[in-house]
Amino acid sequence: MKIIRAEYNGESFYAVLDGSRVKRLVHEPYSGIEPSGEEYELDSVKLLPPCEPSKIVCIGKNYKAHADEMGEGQPPEPVLFIKPNTCIVGNGDGVVYPEISHRVDYEGELGVVIGKRATKVEKGHASEYVFGYTCLNDVTARDIQKSPTQGTQWTRGKGFDTFCPIGPHIETELDPYNADICTRLNGEVRQSSNTSLMTHGVDSLICFITEGMTLLPGDIVATGTPEGIGSMQRGDEVEVEIEGIGVLRSRII
Repeated sequence: MKIIRAEYNGESFYAVLDGSRVKRLVHEPYSGIEPSGEEYELDSVKLLPPCEPSKIVCIGKNYKAHADEMGEGQPPEPVLFIKPNTCIVGNGDGVVYPEISHRVDYEGELGVVIGKRATKVEKGHASEYVFGYTCLNDVTARDIQKSPTQGTQWTRGKGFDTFCPIGPHIETELDPYNADICTRLNGEVRQSSNTSLMTHGVDSLICFITEGMTLLPGDIVATGTPEGIGSMQRGDEVEVEIEGIGVLRSRII
């Protein structure tokens, strides 16, 4: 099932996307899918980011090949950082290149959307707390993340407004342990991998995160990026495609 957020006549709402039909829901989908009976054509609504997280919990260096290309090694446990929800933009929206940065990178990732409050989740049970999956671009001002004068600044370098495109929708049926992931820059493939190559899978990540941090419905876990990261320029177009979900498109402005 594909879940979207949309706007029609100034009203925003969640909906099920069924082909070209948008089937409006009464409320957020996490407590159950309840159609309102109202339907629209897809081209008559504006698509919004498909969820409204209180936070985006991100994982660093979760693909060995990416850790190798960064030359920093891979730690035994997941590396966590948080992007604020003000980073969120939707499919087709612009990513603003900060005036204070001279290198902004793409990082295509699988995003896990949480479906119910999750605290101290036991191993093997994380899927019970997952609502679905989406494409995500962990945009990074690399020169600010690794400032020679301020030291490592993950939150600042990755936390700019518009630095977390997500979408185009949430897919509720996906095998997160075996999905191809690809990032294209101006149509050229730059990242090509599979989620099976994650060091820490979705279950392990959710269990690790919730040992000390509660995840809420709509929150996102960004599962890390594979090798092939690179810089973007104003005017570039970036696509993150994940098998079984679709294509997230962004433009750099």
